[in-house]
Amino acid sequence: MSRDLRIGEVASRTGRSIHTIRWYEAQGLIPGVVRDRGGRRVYSDFHVGWLDLMERLRGTGMSVKQMREYAALAKRGEATLTECHALLAAHQQRVQDNIQRWSQALALIEAKVEFYEEWIAGGERPAVSPHARLKAAPASLACGRP
Repeated sequence: MSRDLRIGEVASRTGRSIHTIRWYEAQGLIPGVVRDRGGRRVYSDFHVGWLDLMERLRGTGMSVKQMREYAALAKRGEATLTECHALLAAHQQRVQDNIQRWSQALALIEAKVEFYEEWIAGGERPAVSPHARLKAAPASLACGRP
């Protein structure tokens, strides 16, 4: 059973500031937070997990508007399962597309770093450019994969 947590405990457990937690709550992104008789927020393990999800969605580029939509859908319960799934599946695809683009960018950056390392070590500009190195590499290596 989950025990009651105060905002400082949530901040400590999640590594997020009290200000950040309050911001998420003010945006409607942490559902079900109640207050005790003294007016202090009372959280639970559920809220800790929910905050982690919201932070990850935001970190992967989901807009606050979409996060609010997801939170509102989830709050309505099982009747919105299909809509929740569709919203997260679309975001999942955007994240996968971004990962692919970032992997390709990283491969070029790695080739450029290697180019400069060779230049510095050898004292002369290498004959093969970073772009040519990527074109010569197998496609699986161009994305930084073994």
